[in-house]
Amino acid sequence: MVEGELALALFGSVCVLLLFGFPVALTLAGTALLFAAVGVIAGHFDASFVAALSGRMFGTITNETLVAVPLFILMGVTLERAKIAEELLTAMASGLGNRTGGLGISVIVVGALLAASTGIVGATVVTMGVLALPSMLRAGYNPSLATGLICATGTLGQIIPPSIALVLLGDIMSTAYQQAQLQSGIINTQTVSVGDLFVGSLVPGLVLVGLYLGYLLFVAWRNPSGCPAPEEISDNGQSSILAAVLPPLLLIGVVLGSIIVGAATPTEAAGVGAVGALCLAAYKSALDLETLKDIARSAMATTSMVFLILIGAALFSLVFRGFGGDELIEAFFAELGGGPHMALLIVMLVMFLLGFILDFIEITFVVVPIVAPILLAMGFDPIWLGVMIAVNLQTSFLTPPFGFALFYLRGVADDSVATSAIYRGVIPFVLIQLGLLAMLWLFPDIVTWLPSSLGR
Repeated sequence: MVEGELALALFGSVCVLLLFGFPVALTLAGTALLFAAVGVIAGHFDASFVAALSGRMFGTITNETLVAVPLFILMGVTLERAKIAEELLTAMASGLGNRTGGLGISVIVVGALLAASTGIVGATVVTMGVLALPSMLRAGYNPSLATGLICATGTLGQIIPPSIALVLLGDIMSTAYQQAQLQSGIINTQTVSVGDLFVGSLVPGLVLVGLYLGYLLFVAWRNPSGCPAPEEISDNGQSSILAAVLPPLLLIGVVLGSIIVGAATPTEAAGVGAVGALCLAAYKSALDLETLKDIARSAMATTSMVFLILIGAALFSLVFRGFGGDELIEAFFAELGGGPHMALLIVMLVMFLLGFILDFIEITFVVVPIVAPILLAMGFDPIWLGVMIAVNLQTSFLTPPFGFALFYLRGVADDSVATSAIYRGVIPFVLIQLGLLAMLWLFPDIVTWLPSSLGR
């Protein structure tokens, strides 16, 4: 009983300390070590759990799937620093901006492409906030609609592959699925891969983009004055539009297509994407020595942050399990009643609330390894569960008053844009994403159809 209480205290202490703004990786590791020391002194903790950290770290080093993380980050940072996103938005605005709602459609399409290339929510929201928000406000867009569109499209990087979130989540789900199979006494050589999660999230991601576009067209029909066509917009011609849109679209298509058809693993495709992005930047004469240094530093800083959090989360997970935290949660679900779907509903609600204070990386490394094996042992499809978690976290990052996407946009938006306008603007998109979650829950084939059709 004491061990269970210490496990809950450990989890609660981490959440409280993170609210004070302490570094995530150091908070996870430091708090875990402190509780482990107290547990050893009190005789309630086996120090061998902490000693297992070296094995976990070696497993991370030899994990080929995680090599995709720095490569996808390099691809995204290169496309961002080379102004390719800016060219995309300008070109799309030239083609669609002279229509009511056209600039908003451009933002959604470019946001989706940018999400597929960067895979990082903060980078997409900030980039679109800097590039698109001033243009939309000058064109006369309702500030709530403009900010809501940018926040919503910025979070698409959570669900549209190839996404950093899906790479990390796919690796964790693979391990969780193996644990669930062993707990059930099943010896199964098949497992779920990052590529499977990419394929499973493709249709839901496209459906979500379609729902965003449908909502915008509905608003344009009901209230044209809220999303008017700009009075002045440059006309670059169809050839210029194709020149800006086609190269990054082909790059994303090659990376994602090679994974879907099984021609390349996510890591191999990430390598192609990183080299392709550098070649594309060089082709556009946007890759001088200073830009290359900036790209390398930014990619290195983001990658280091991800893996440092991974190490801290691994230590936290070991100490939490050492106190019997996973057994405590499993017993809670068993006593809860209501069956597997009630357990899943509780987990999704907890993850949704944690999304207010933790980034997707912390939730993926800390929470998912604890609850995923239990849920998978209840019979849930691992690909479906992974996509549900990704969409749930995406919704959490968009929900007022604590959604991360709102803070990112607030940091780059003009002071004339009220925070209340940002909050009002995202509400329809939060409802759309909740509707998508309900659709995936009621019709899981939306997720599982494409993977099963491709024999995954």
